[in-house]
Amino acid sequence: MAGTRQRTGRTVPPPPSPPLLESPMPLRRLALTVLSAAAVLAAAAPATAFPVPMPGVDTDPVPPTMAVAPAGEDRLTVTVDGSGDRALDGLYSLDCHPAGGTHRDPQPACDRLDEVTRWGADPFAPVSPRANCTMIHGGTATARVTGTWAGRPVDATFNRTNGCEIARWNRLVPLLPDGTS
Repeated sequence: MAGTRQRTGRTVPPPPSPPLLESPMPLRRLALTVLSAAAVLAAAAPATAFPVPMPGVDTDPVPPTMAVAPAGEDRLTVTVDGSGDRALDGLYSLDCHPAGGTHRDPQPACDRLDEVTRWGADPFAPVSPRANCTMIHGGTATARVTGTWAGRPVDATFNRTNGCEIARWNRLVPLLPDGTS
């Protein structure tokens, strides 16, 4: 509406639009409130809600229907060291869909990986650097998992140096051995 003409031929400007935000709270204070609320929600979210992208890996989420790769493409190599049990240390291969390889329990390991694989979340993601972790030591065991899972490359390392790392390790048992020292 550009304006209206009166009988005198003059153009009268339209009335001013009402403000978009009619609130006694100043806009700056509202912006700070919204940002504070967002920070609280981000801090309360689990670390897996903010997956850390792996270098060189496409960060677009995998659609739920693509969460499991076609047969023969889910192939991992697991190297375990320092567990304190020579029977658990070593190099294992794991094939899923169908389950196989030299892993001690291939079917339960594949089933567990299927359970923890979620759209938009990396089941092998490292602990967030912002995480507050208990300073308990879960042993000297280390593990490295490489290969392909759900159509994506995997190169992840695991240890048991604090509460967050222990929880991350335990989340992938029986892919990673349980009962490590």
